[in-house]
Amino acid sequence: MFDVGALIGDDRRVVPLFAVHNFRDLGGYPTADGRHTRWRTLFRADGLYRLTPEDARIVTNLGVRTVVDLRTSNEVSERGTFPVKDHAVAYHHLPIIDATWGETQTPEFDDAVDFLVWAYREMLEEAAPRFADAINLLSQQSVLPAVFHCAAGKDRTGILAALVLGVLGVNEAIIAADYGLTQAATKRLRAWARQHQPELANLYDKMPPRFTAADPRAMAVILNDIVGRHGSILNYVREIGVSDDAARALTDALTTR
Repeated sequence: MFDVGALIGDDRRVVPLFAVHNFRDLGGYPTADGRHTRWRTLFRADGLYRLTPEDARIVTNLGVRTVVDLRTSNEVSERGTFPVKDHAVAYHHLPIIDATWGETQTPEFDDAVDFLVWAYREMLEEAAPRFADAINLLSQQSVLPAVFHCAAGKDRTGILAALVLGVLGVNEAIIAADYGLTQAATKRLRAWARQHQPELANLYDKMPPRFTAADPRAMAVILNDIVGRHGSILNYVREIGVSDDAARALTDALTTR
């Protein structure tokens, strides 16, 4: 058996940066066939537009050659992107949704888990082909090492990370726990913002708590939904548009004995 706490708490997991607080390595997770996900090959992150020049240097020194931006067009135009002009990385804008929660009407739930489950079910229903596009892109050996991100590195990023790890055969309990690491990252971000970016801290203070929640129980429900309806996460991504060749290539590129 594996120790979930030790796996997600590995010192290599969180990449420390000054202005970005949820930059994480998806390596080191065991898969069902006895492999492990590769370190320093695929990363998930929050808003890379906040990177300082030194932060960006750290990211590129990790070998990152591709940035996949999952944010909306409005977010990109208003806040900017990874500093692509200053670094030799390929940039792909693959918006998962067309409008953020703050720009649309969302149901009010008393329980954050209930809200997240509702929101992620909606996202998977409406954006399945977009997630497939992102997975097909990441399956290409030439794009790796790569990082994908949204604004908080929690919802769009969290679902994509879950699907990728599921294709690789990572246990659902590990996937949900990895998702939950965003809780600590959000605390780091808010503490940093209060000192260095008060307008961002104010934005978070005004957000409904359900918007910033990252409860692993919500991801566990979503994964159970997928496996219950489709038999496995691999079957699901095949159904939404990920080819068998892409799934095999992803596994070959992102796992090792």
